Amino acid sequence: MAILPPIAPIAGAAPTAFVPAVKPIGSDAIDQSNGVDFGKAVTSALENLQASHTATDKLAEAAATGDLKAIEDYMIMATETQLATELTVAVRTKAIESFNEIMRMQV
Repeated sequence: MAILPPIAPIAGAAPTAFVPAVKPIGSDAIDQSNGVDFGKAVTSALENLQASHTATDKLAEAAATGDLKAIEDYMIMATETQLATELTVAVRTKAIESFNEIMRMQV
């Protein structure tokens, strides 16, 4: 049975991890010492998704060549990768919808 690499969770993915700190009135600098940098979290999540796709591709190749002893390893990895991809697409779609809604707001 092949040992699969674990899919690392997004660092700091707690519900309040992405809430930005309130900038005091009159302050010109934003203090980014608290919380997780959103860009780094997104980059990390996309890198994890790419690693998952790569591992799935390697297992698919091993299954096609007959080198894979347990086909369930490939099936599990393929399902995990599919779900991760669907989640990524859903988050992207929601982010675009939110951006469009903000752009429609009148000030």
